[in-house]
Amino acid sequence: MSNTQALQQQIAQLPALERIALVEEILQGLDAPDPSIDAAWAAEAEKRLAAYRAGKVNAIPLSEVMAKYKLR
Repeated sequence: MSNTQALQQQIAQLPALERIALVEEILQGLDAPDPSIDAAWAAEAEKRLAAYRAGKVNAIPLSEVMAKYKLR
C-alpha cells in the first residue's frame, strides 16, 4: 500500500468537519499568492477607478445588477 493510499484511508476515518477543515487547509496551501498577479489586479483596479472618477464609465446601482442576475 502506498503512502497516499494509507493517508486516504486515515482521512476517510475522520469526522466530516475535520475532513472539510483538512481540505480547506490543503487548498490554501495550493493557492499561494503571486505578487505579479496581485500587482496587475491592483493596477487594473486603479485604472477602472480613475476612469469612473473621470466620468468615462457609468456606474450601475447594485440593486439593478442584482435584479438582472437574480435566479428565477
